[in-house]
Amino acid sequence: MKPAEGNDIHGVTMRARARALGIVGAAALALAAAPARAASSAGTLSVCAGETYVLSVTTRLTALSIAEGGTLAVPDGYSLTMTVGGVETGSVLTATLATSTTIAPGAYQGDIVLTVAEQNTATFANVTFPLRQALYVGADGVVAARSALSAVTGGRVTDADARAVRIVSTGEAFDGLYVADGGTYTLRQSRIAFTGNGRCDFIGDGTAVVGTGPGTTLVLDGVTIANKGVVRGGIVAADGCALVVKNSRIRCLNGVLPSDYVPAGGANMLVVPWRLGISGNVRATNLLGTNTTATYISSTVESETWGAFSVDSTSNSQATAVNCRIANLGEEGYGTFADGNVVERILGCEIDAGTYATIIGASNGTVYYGDSTQEAVASLNSELGMGLSDAELAALPVRGTSATSRGFGVLWHGAGTLHIDGSTVLDTRYTTFLDKAVRATITVDGSQGARITSGNGVVLQVMETDNPGSINGVYTEPTDDPVRDDSFDVTRLHDADTTASFTSISLQGDFYNARRSGQNMTLTFNGSTVEGVLSASVSRHAVDSISSAEYTELGHVTNTVRPVVNNGVLVTLTGGSAWTVTGTSYLSVLALDADSTVTAPAGSTVTMTVDDEPTALTPGQTYTGAITLAMQ
Repeated sequence: MKPAEGNDIHGVTMRARARALGIVGAAALALAAAPARAASSAGTLSVCAGETYVLSVTTRLTALSIAEGGTLAVPDGYSLTMTVGGVETGSVLTATLATSTTIAPGAYQGDIVLTVAEQNTATFANVTFPLRQALYVGADGVVAARSALSAVTGGRVTDADARAVRIVSTGEAFDGLYVADGGTYTLRQSRIAFTGNGRCDFIGDGTAVVGTGPGTTLVLDGVTIANKGVVRGGIVAADGCALVVKNSRIRCLNGVLPSDYVPAGGANMLVVPWRLGISGNVRATNLLGTNTTATYISSTVESETWGAFSVDSTSNSQATAVNCRIANLGEEGYGTFADGNVVERILGCEIDAGTYATIIGASNGTVYYGDSTQEAVASLNSELGMGLSDAELAALPVRGTSATSRGFGVLWHGAGTLHIDGSTVLDTRYTTFLDKAVRATITVDGSQGARITSGNGVVLQVMETDNPGSINGVYTEPTDDPVRDDSFDVTRLHDADTTASFTSISLQGDFYNARRSGQNMTLTFNGSTVEGVLSASVSRHAVDSISSAEYTELGHVTNTVRPVVNNGVLVTLTGGSAWTVTGTSYLSVLALDADSTVTAPAGSTVTMTVDDEPTALTPGQTYTGAITLAMQ
């Protein structure tokens, strides 16, 4: 029997929809494909052990009992959602990595609504997930046939927007608002609170709000999302959706992993890969797919660990945060993640990160830290369709970005670019810029007050990757010396080299290139001062091998300066820059313009040899070869 079509709820209040649901009760039970036993009394249903009771229409009850071994089911192609008193509850995944849910055995009483809805399926990594949601919106507005409307309480819902509604879930793998198929929708002044595990945050199974598909436009204004559970994310924007979040708060806390869960990747990734050096099982927001845009304005985005503001597996997408707080509430995690061909802008934001302010993943992501100037925001308002009125633009405070990390600053897990300007302040406990054997491009403009502070005294570390490459892998520290590759030129810039350019800034700290094979570090200082060691080196971890048990050791190395082998260090000083050498430094190129200097701290002098020949340091000269700078 085909489930009955949902009631027309377009433009009516939640109270009216509740009355509409009230017409479904004992009459619906009579239509259900019940097993051959005594019929339940009106408004109640008992499912005994070994029985499967099939509901074919949305049903209202006052009492429901499901014995151990009993099953409440729906026809193929449909999903079942239960609410009690307007709260989605009772749903559990049928197994740890199952994609479908069932109603858990137990006794339920109160205003019970069992919604039989058309399935909404999504596929990721060749796994298809049957999604359930309180409110499904398509091109023509709310699709009642795919919605569990009894989970939306209070306020008002129309085809264009929902205002002052509340969606609460204590079950598993249930979504709040799902907008797809080119739909346009706004959620205003509403609250979503989920407790219980999700299933896959790559497609939003268990997420509070999901927007997906080309032409889909989703706006959240004044929305609070408070979730707790494994991959029970706050917001997902995917596959060409245009998302705008304003004046909202998203907070997601870790859940409890199933006892039999074994860490996995792809569709079964319920925890952050430990090879990033962090732990956790929920990220607050995620941007995915191709041509997706997600813009957060004057909002708070918080995750306990793992990640707050995530971009994962994307192409040709843009993620923007303006005047937002982005934070890890626990001791680990990242503030932002930029994976794939994405432009990520952090303007006028406060980042409070556990382990990394930002991680740059694969495929040439570009990240900007800067100020939320009126010019910048107005330009993005036009480019990204943020929808800010002239009055909203004028009222938006101009702020600088402040990024504080209780660990590292920016990690290059894949090749990518970082730009820092305006009045940005980046303050880290450990290394500011951590490059694990990939091309990192760094541009820092301090002309408007940007500052960098490294707690461990290392500004830039280029090193071998300590990623073991697999979930059960082990990183083992090399013990042999690197072998010179005569085909690799340590005196010129290669496409895969790391480059860092600093303008009008004062820096204190060291810059190390500890690569064993084929990667140079090119440093340019323009109108800047730098005080520290700039050198080729050998780096070592505190332990010789790192498995998942030692994941917190990842990225933490000490350096011993050594002459260049395959790890050239090319230093250029221009615009009257000054380098104060605080320790022996090994370079392959040193270029000074006529106004720049290389000196030692007061009371010491600096000497230079080039290919073991003592050489005077003369402004306006370029030196190439095996260069050693030492203090006397």
